[in-house]
Amino acid sequence: MSETPSSPPDPASVPDPRPAVFASAVDRVRGIASRDDLVVSEIPAPSGLAPHAFALAADVVGARSLPDPDLGTGRFIVLYDADEPDQWGGPWRVVCFAQAPLETEIGLDPFVADVTWSWLIDALDSNGASYAAASGTATKILSTGYGELAEQGDGAQLELRASWSPVDGDLAPHVEAWSTLVCTLAGLPPTAEGVTLLASRRVGRDQ
Repeated sequence: MSETPSSPPDPASVPDPRPAVFASAVDRVRGIASRDDLVVSEIPAPSGLAPHAFALAADVVGARSLPDPDLGTGRFIVLYDADEPDQWGGPWRVVCFAQAPLETEIGLDPFVADVTWSWLIDALDSNGASYAAASGTATKILSTGYGELAEQGDGAQLELRASWSPVDGDLAPHVEAWSTLVCTLAGLPPTAEGVTLLASRRVGRDQ
């Protein structure tokens, strides 16, 4: 007698292996609205940094309403470890990156790195993010083209890498602060009309 093939399990009945507090925080992040001049999407999170992680990418919108990372780009990674590593001071840690081109004259300003760090702190505070143990590096890169690249002339780029520890699972203010930082580095105005839910721009899983 032949056996009837078993049906695949219903995804809704499969237990979620993620801690409930982490899963809830991620679900809330997916419902955040982003600016219409910044494309924010979910990307695969790096492995090995923490037991649980979630990551977003952001690119400034350029010509023909398409994302153009050359105008400004960033990454936002949320780490969760219930064992609360000593250096984190809690179960949560955010690691972020933001980069944008600069006018060469601005790149020569000796205080531009200090200003960049202040942009992050201002963004966190103005969005009501509660955090501790913030650290990071601001780097300005000056370049000159030679030979076949001589036509590129002089250029400058500003880059910020930072991390901090959210005091709880309310990650929305932290995501919004990071988005504000990317836009500020790219020289975009503080606000823009039109919003799109992050969940509708997820990549790496559903697409």
